[in-house]
Amino acid sequence: MASDTPPSRPPARERLAAERAAAARKRIEEARRRRLLMMVGAPVLAIVVVVAVLVAVKLVSGSSGPKSGKSATAADQGVITRVTTVPTAVLDKIGIGSISRHPTVLTGVALTAGGKPRVLYVGAEYCPFCAAERWSVVVALARFGSFANLGQASSSAADTYPSTATLTFHGASYRSNYITFTGKELQGNRVVNGKYATLDTLSSGDRAVFDRVNPSGSIPVLDLGGKYLIAGASYDPGVLKGSTHAQIAAALSDSTSGIAKSVDGAANLITAAICALTANRPTAVCATAAVRAATPSLSNG
Repeated sequence: MASDTPPSRPPARERLAAERAAAARKRIEEARRRRLLMMVGAPVLAIVVVVAVLVAVKLVSGSSGPKSGKSATAADQGVITRVTTVPTAVLDKIGIGSISRHPTVLTGVALTAGGKPRVLYVGAEYCPFCAAERWSVVVALARFGSFANLGQASSSAADTYPSTATLTFHGASYRSNYITFTGKELQGNRVVNGKYATLDTLSSGDRAVFDRVNPSGSIPVLDLGGKYLIAGASYDPGVLKGSTHAQIAAALSDSTSGIAKSVDGAANLITAAICALTANRPTAVCATAAVRAATPSLSNG
């Protein structure tokens, strides 16, 4: 027979103890969850902080970063082809053209490398006079060998003859059976933290050569085998004003253009100086009318 007596309840003291134990377990579980969240969340927070710092640095550096000039890019192949293949007939017709500066004769030790005469160019991308001279250097040296990885840039927008279109030797190389060439661009054309960014550095030997032949430290400097020196631009850079790289390159094959008379005329002088270093080799270059016309000017610096 079923009993009508209700089940007995735990004494009040036992109920209180059970409630306290449950509350304690709840607190322990909550503390465990907090520790777990901290363990997982701390690395995430660290990543967030690092990203925030990097963004802040980027913003700060951007505010003091490049303020003038354009960064160099790989030179357009069409430009390079035109500059390195100026027709002999055009060069012969121009002679020394409209140059304003002749090479000077050096009497020091010959500059050589690997048993061949060495040509050393020192300049900077921001420099408008270097911008002008590079065109002539490339036209001339292309007659003795070949360039690789020439860059395309402009001189500083904040200097005289602003934003003169030019090539750059930074990162370029040159191969020839007759001469060696070292082209150094000491600074770029981008202002970073108040000054033009450093690009190339001179070896101790090249620094000694540069200081010896050019005590003023001005640029550009072109040392041709330790026998001839061109310090400064060979012609007025203003002739290039407003012209693009492609326009300058195209004008080099037009003997009536002012650009050709300046750039090609200076290139013929550089070519004649190199021929004097190589015992007039190769004959196909050194026996041309352009070289014959320019050779007397080598001693008129």
